[in-house]
Amino acid sequence: MRKHCLFYALFLLLLVASAKAQTIFPDIDVQHYTFAITLNDDNNSISGKATIDIKFLNNVAQFKLNLVKKNSSGKGMLVSEITEGSKKLKFSQDDDVVNIISTAKKQSKHSFTISYSGVPADGLIISQNKFGHRTFFGDNWPNRAHNWLPCADYPSDKASVDFIVTAPDHYQVVSNGIKVLETIMPNHTKLTHWTESAPLAPKVMIIGVADFAIQQSSNVNGIPVYTYVFPEDKEVGFKNYKYAPDILAWYIKKFGPYAFEKLANVQSKTIYGGMENSSAIFYYEDSPEAGRADEELMAHEIAHQWFGDAAGEKTWANLWLSEGFATYMTNCYLEHKYGPDTLKKREAADRRTAIGFESRHLTPVVDTTVKTNFKRLLNANSYQKGGWALHMLRRKLGDTLFWKGIRAYYAKYDGHNANTADFERVMEQASGQNLQQFFKQWLYTTGHPDIKVTWSYNADEKAVHIAFTQKQTTLFDFPMEYSIDGKLYKINIAQKETSVSIPTATKPVSVVMDPDVNVLAVFEVAEQ
Repeated sequence: MRKHCLFYALFLLLLVASAKAQTIFPDIDVQHYTFAITLNDDNNSISGKATIDIKFLNNVAQFKLNLVKKNSSGKGMLVSEITEGSKKLKFSQDDDVVNIISTAKKQSKHSFTISYSGVPADGLIISQNKFGHRTFFGDNWPNRAHNWLPCADYPSDKASVDFIVTAPDHYQVVSNGIKVLETIMPNHTKLTHWTESAPLAPKVMIIGVADFAIQQSSNVNGIPVYTYVFPEDKEVGFKNYKYAPDILAWYIKKFGPYAFEKLANVQSKTIYGGMENSSAIFYYEDSPEAGRADEELMAHEIAHQWFGDAAGEKTWANLWLSEGFATYMTNCYLEHKYGPDTLKKREAADRRTAIGFESRHLTPVVDTTVKTNFKRLLNANSYQKGGWALHMLRRKLGDTLFWKGIRAYYAKYDGHNANTADFERVMEQASGQNLQQFFKQWLYTTGHPDIKVTWSYNADEKAVHIAFTQKQTTLFDFPMEYSIDGKLYKINIAQKETSVSIPTATKPVSVVMDPDVNVLAVFEVAEQ
């Protein structure tokens, strides 16, 4: 996900709307959702019927699901009925949960149907696109799905999903998975049924309903690749979304099999520049006109299909497993396509961003302090510093072991969720190395190395003397490369003070720290 072209007023409202603590329901594990949604052009009210299959993890007399209740402004969802089979159940609604009275035994499975209606306060964005046409786009990240869908609205509960959408017949509907039915209904309406068999978190369960021009641009390893753009942008959109097939093919080679049955890249009207909805990625309105400038955005969002969607994070504190991965895998794709200098430039830029952020907001990458308003985690720690942790891990292990570990991590957690400790264990198993110190200092510790480097040349000894001083309070342990007149050397920095002498016949013209951009640090270099 990339925050790009945000609609500022809407964003402020969403900050308020999402400022609730994450609610987790330990007694349930949702197995499948079927959301039957009816939309219209007369108003913004929707009607829904959600059939939810649940496995109970404990004996219960009642349980809860997330759903935002209708508020004083008239927005929110009003539940009219909940049934299990033919039996009507008692229930009550609080602000953002529905309490359902139903007895269930541990390990038993039950199916419930919730009938509801209302105007979404958020989550399903009903508006007009830049051409003045009405659109409906799901926009659930991080925990906004329950503004329009009854669900367990947190990343650790994944389920397969069907969307059955009835809307005016001039619209096309895109959603997760594959389209299994599209049929004309009475009163100029159309029913479209999409089904996704892979388990998803609610944050990436969506529909997009608009007037679309649609093209199947490619087929990659049996995966159809589609472009959905507004008809007015058809020509430029079909041309400039062309990067997707090559990106998809390279990621399959590097990470492992693609988890979903299609890849659709969709021009949309939501608050984010890109949103990695599983198999149906939403991009900002002007993205078809951006051309190569947004090749990196497509690479970022497509990387999320593996990391964030298929292999997700257990908790928001581990968001870097989504955003840091997508950031670094984008850089790796562009390195593959344009060469190693591109990677160096991008890592240098990401380093500046990460260190600049730390000067204003000093927290670790795995930040457990954020309990509400998870958009606060959309920051340079989760993106650029998380990506840098992967870059340094790659350099520490070497390409062969690094990519072996990445593939093993994806294979193990495809369809599931992980935390940082899970990723660490996989990488240790793949590499045969103890990575505890590495993960501790780069992901659980605040700050970065701030290194003062002084050097001098002794003509009598014919040697360069270099002293390295860690200026920050917490010491880091890391390998560092430096060059003397273009010749590369490596030293391990672990103590407050480290020094080295290098024989050289003449005084150096240049002494350069980290010439290949491989360590997240700042350097102050001076000749004595």
